[in-house]
Amino acid sequence: MAAITAKMVADLRAQTGCGMMECKKALTASNGDFDEAVKVLREKGLAVAAKKATRIASEGVVDIMVSEDGKSAAMIEVNAETDFVAKNEKFQDFVRGLLKVIIEKRPADLDALKALPYPDSDFDVEGKLKDMIFTIGENMNIRRFLIVDGVVSTYIHGKGTTGVIIKFEADDVCVANPGFAEFAKNIALQVAAMPVLYLDKESVPAADLEAEKQIQLTLMKNDPKNANKPDSILEKMIIGKMNKFYEKTCLAEQSYVKDDNLSVAQYVAATAKEFGGSIKLAGFSIYERGEGLEKKEDNFADEIASLMKN
Repeated sequence: MAAITAKMVADLRAQTGCGMMECKKALTASNGDFDEAVKVLREKGLAVAAKKATRIASEGVVDIMVSEDGKSAAMIEVNAETDFVAKNEKFQDFVRGLLKVIIEKRPADLDALKALPYPDSDFDVEGKLKDMIFTIGENMNIRRFLIVDGVVSTYIHGKGTTGVIIKFEADDVCVANPGFAEFAKNIALQVAAMPVLYLDKESVPAADLEAEKQIQLTLMKNDPKNANKPDSILEKMIIGKMNKFYEKTCLAEQSYVKDDNLSVAQYVAATAKEFGGSIKLAGFSIYERGEGLEKKEDNFADEIASLMKN
């Protein structure tokens, strides 16, 4: 049996990020063979990842990376079990590595991403994910990502709770203006601050529009004040209701958060005129961390009871 030295354990820990005892056990199991010990830890990591896969992971981070040429932006959501891990530098580096892969390799979907090599490692992305689960000790999940090409602006709120990418159609005169970056950031802030569902009136699906009209018509008919009003009058009243709907849900129609005398569309038009060119809103994407995911609920009574048994 080869002697396992403290330096061997320290070196293995430095490469894998695993705990000292786990590293010592792996070296012992591999009779001091460093590469074999790394393999043991990886294999164990796969087993640990499988055991943790059923645990709720709705915390984590939303992050964004812009390509070096500024012509593309990638956004990703990676989940973990606790906010504590989301603040872990190793976890954050892992997420930035994923964004680098996405920007450079442009995978079509999550499966394609997981099959790609992870930077500066012997792992593919899926293997690196499982290694992170083993190293940090929490379930993690790469939930979703997207790539936006063109003239973009980005914003991350709350250290990764919300991510926004705005796409513009803008000519070179406007993009080159020193004030364009601040203008574009203001639009990204708008989307982060307000409940935006659609880009503009034309973007609202016909089915959503009809559903909203029926809701408003039902509400009006149920109002005693409208009991004797004919449908023709109610139809005219719906127009006003729908304008309010647009103002609440459509980015272009919303009041601009920094000047409520302007709509966002008016702010865009005024900026384009000031810059002497053309700017149009072309699209937006927003990720809210943990949106739609099951949340972990701590049952303190059960936790205390469990502790009392030990």
